[in-house]
Amino acid sequence: MTTIGTEELKLLFVRIAEAMAREKDRLCELDGVIGDADHGIAMELGFAAAAKAVSELDSSASDPTLVFNTAAKSFLNAVGASSGPLYATALMRAGAVAKGKSSLSDDDMVEVFSAFARGIQDRGKAEVGEKTMVDAWAPAAAACRAARDQGLSLADCLAAAFKAGEAGAEATKSMIAAKGRSSRLGDRALGHMDPGAASAVVIMACFRDHFT
Repeated sequence: MTTIGTEELKLLFVRIAEAMAREKDRLCELDGVIGDADHGIAMELGFAAAAKAVSELDSSASDPTLVFNTAAKSFLNAVGASSGPLYATALMRAGAVAKGKSSLSDDDMVEVFSAFARGIQDRGKAEVGEKTMVDAWAPAAAACRAARDQGLSLADCLAAAFKAGEAGAEATKSMIAAKGRSSRLGDRALGHMDPGAASAVVIMACFRDHFT
């Protein structure tokens, strides 16, 4: 059984911010094909702001909910694009799951991951198959919970989530977008991965690696 406290969560945000900085150019290139070419910039800005804000929290006086809520506010302030409200909602939902707890268990983290994914889907009102980040987040959350129901460890649950999210992102290549700017492209969006789904997989990889 893992015990995840404020420090572990603060380091998770540092890991995600570093990953987004590395992946920024690739995400912008993906977005350049079917969008505004700025998705990588937005994700780097958002998670850099979140990591900085949570790093300034006093760990001895902060709980996981404060970490997630601080990250949500910072992300939203830093990102005006559509991904700002989506990830702010996801982080707030994660904070709500952690409410009242000074640390998180393996089961709590599975709930946090599921709430994170559900927050994005609820805020964006997207469904699987519409060529959005939900095509990665929804199957990842389902795989994470299914693995936990089978009694697997948190590390194995997050590995299953990553694998399902990666497959979901890959599947967006064969989809015609139903939402956002790329929906105007019709068949021309075929063959291209949704950048939001691609950045979702980056975050999932960070969850997997951080809790292995």
